Amino acid sequence: MRTPPVTTATTEKNQKKLSPHLASLEAEAIEILREVAGQFDRPGLLFSSGKDSVVVLELAKRAFAPAAVPFELIHVDTGHNFPEVIEFRDRVAADPRISLHVALVQDWIDSGAVQERPDGTRNPLQTVPLVETIQNRGYDAVIGGARRDEEKARAKERVFSVRDSFGGWNPRRQRPELWGLYNGRHQAGENIRVFPISNWTEADIWEYIRDRDVEIPQIYYAHRREVFNRNGMWLTAGDWGGPKEGETVETRTVRYRTVGDMSCTGAVLSEAATVDEVIEEIRSSTTTERGATRADDKLSESSMEDRKKEGYF
Repeated sequence: MRTPPVTTATTEKNQKKLSPHLASLEAEAIEILREVAGQFDRPGLLFSSGKDSVVVLELAKRAFAPAAVPFELIHVDTGHNFPEVIEFRDRVAADPRISLHVALVQDWIDSGAVQERPDGTRNPLQTVPLVETIQNRGYDAVIGGARRDEEKARAKERVFSVRDSFGGWNPRRQRPELWGLYNGRHQAGENIRVFPISNWTEADIWEYIRDRDVEIPQIYYAHRREVFNRNGMWLTAGDWGGPKEGETVETRTVRYRTVGDMSCTGAVLSEAATVDEVIEEIRSSTTTERGATRADDKLSESSMEDRKKEGYF
């Protein structure tokens, strides 16, 4: 099987020159990250080890080089994550210049603050741990890798999104952001969610990964895996559960377009084993990565918006 090269360090001489489009997006994101560092006392960076959060971390490294990234990484760990993703997260956190805080959803389940769902998925259970972690650790801004092209609720977001003291999002409270001016003012108890790659697309992310030689978890590339089909999604068995009666485990060549809780994140059948092959594949796709592979977004027509109003990212 062909696999993309794995690098442990980024060298400018091995990188392609960014296109004017990507260079503009990179410059915008770096400016936003520097605004966060300048306007807030204790910002954090939500880090799932997904491709978008990895790109945001890469941008943060570039924004503040040669200094360390001034944001603590935050991972709300469902306990049902893909092993390859957790291994990647821990390798990133092994860098002494990186600080990582992990909030385990299992701790909230054990305390009775949240309850397991009958379907086994824990993605919707992340909201309470996230909101309480923000409160307990005193983050006044939290940076995330959400993009407007992912989902209709996220398309409504500003770059600086005000959340109330309960972590809730009100689309009517969105502030104008004319001429790239970002207002981080907030009342006591409120926090700001920041989305520096709002204007990027999935294709932009992958072209940036290629041109900046950014390492991401290998499950984003084609590989052989045991999967079963449920409602048109190729799922992997794990601690969350597995195939039901009539669902057959098969070994297929697949890759993931997005990563999350194993119970609700489906793979796509794919032979794309290199960055260029992935880019070619997604350019011909008619669905977004979340629309194609995330069952938690299909719980209702407004599932993402409802969760954001409760405090989800």
